[in-house]
Amino acid sequence: MQKPSVNEPLLLLTGPENGNENAAAAEAKRLLRLAGPLVTSSVLQFALRLVSVMFVGHLGELPLAGASLATSLANVTGFSLLVGMASALDTLCGQAFGARQYHLLGIYKQRAMVVFALACVPIVAIWANTTRILLLLGQDASIAAEAGAYARWLIPSLVPYVPLVCHIRFLQTQSIVVPVMASSAVTALVHVLACWALVHGAGMGSKGAALSGVVSYSANLAMLTLYTRLSGACKRTWTGFSMEAFKELRQFAALAFPSAMMVCLEWWSFELLVLLSGLLPNPKLETSVLSICLNTGSLMFMVPSGLYTAISTRVSNELGAGKPQAAKLATRLVICMALSEGLVISIAMILLRKFWGYLYSNEEEVVTYIARMMPVLAMSFFIDGIHTSLSGVLTGCGEQKIGARVNLAAFYLAGIPLSVLLAFVLHLNGLGLWLGIVCGSLIKLLLLMWIVLSVNWEKEAIKAQDLVLSSSLPVA
Repeated sequence: MQKPSVNEPLLLLTGPENGNENAAAAEAKRLLRLAGPLVTSSVLQFALRLVSVMFVGHLGELPLAGASLATSLANVTGFSLLVGMASALDTLCGQAFGARQYHLLGIYKQRAMVVFALACVPIVAIWANTTRILLLLGQDASIAAEAGAYARWLIPSLVPYVPLVCHIRFLQTQSIVVPVMASSAVTALVHVLACWALVHGAGMGSKGAALSGVVSYSANLAMLTLYTRLSGACKRTWTGFSMEAFKELRQFAALAFPSAMMVCLEWWSFELLVLLSGLLPNPKLETSVLSICLNTGSLMFMVPSGLYTAISTRVSNELGAGKPQAAKLATRLVICMALSEGLVISIAMILLRKFWGYLYSNEEEVVTYIARMMPVLAMSFFIDGIHTSLSGVLTGCGEQKIGARVNLAAFYLAGIPLSVLLAFVLHLNGLGLWLGIVCGSLIKLLLLMWIVLSVNWEKEAIKAQDLVLSSSLPVA
């Protein structure tokens, strides 16, 4: 069976980029051109769930606690899984694009939608039984009932969310980021209007906030679908629907599963803090504050998340093109960028600590508690920003299994046990929960730094091209 050859020669394993200041400047510009719109897109996409929680927060403490807990469970069992699985597209589509096997990108996108749709079956079952699950976990009965109702109204949002996340990765791996940013901006405006209309206009309360995601995700999906079909930017990578999408599903899942674990194991550890907070004294206060801190940290995390996508795109593209030294240069530059932006945003978080809580609640007790937590959040964000960029390097290389093992060791052998010790044994409560997870993040940073510095870039380039060739379709 004849397969198409990769246009870039495999033996071209070094390039003028190595040690060249002009090449470093050019690579920095490429990263910034990607990272800028990606950061904006990430913030706007995350803002959808953040705005929903803000609307609910002004309905009272119980609706806020219920919506926060439901959002945490939905993140743990659904959104984190789908986002993590989608990082497989960062590797596959990115390397195929670098190798100029453009037709594979459309096939991978369709294949991802099939696999993700199957993954939604157990997700729906869990969300439909949220109240029972939370009661089994020892949560307050009134909060569990409120969370269960909120989670059930989140289920319809999965219908547009699955193809949306695939479309976004499909475009980002081609460095098509401005249309994604523009559609995210429009979607954010649509979401605010949808939340107001459903929460207050239709009188649905917290249920309306949950249902608003259907409207917003559908609007975003419609815009990106039209762009993909009508613009000339995707004429090489989107050639229409194909039955090839139903082939090699097991091979795709073999990469998607560790990709999900790489993202989920870290995400779950932070969400577990909210569940643990429900076991502390005054659970309504602790759950509300910890969920607000989590949302705040997640919002700030969108900046390194943009760098994550930018570096995974650059590394996968260059490895697919047989240019390992260019991938190595991009890795060094993104670490410097992560250090710089982490320092700036951490300082800003500390300066705004006394005012941030008012965005979520009018309760003085909640606002004061959040102000105490913000310095710890700032330290957590600084560490997370650096190791997130390093995780992007592993994704570009297709080494998600290594990333999953690192997260397992850092957060579940160290971070979570320390959180339990500090919160329940030393009685530091919510502050102790977060300090423990910061220790896990620091361990992850040290492990990833050692791994990335030990990467053999030439071997990674050969492996990337072998992966692309093994997935190429036979010539007609």
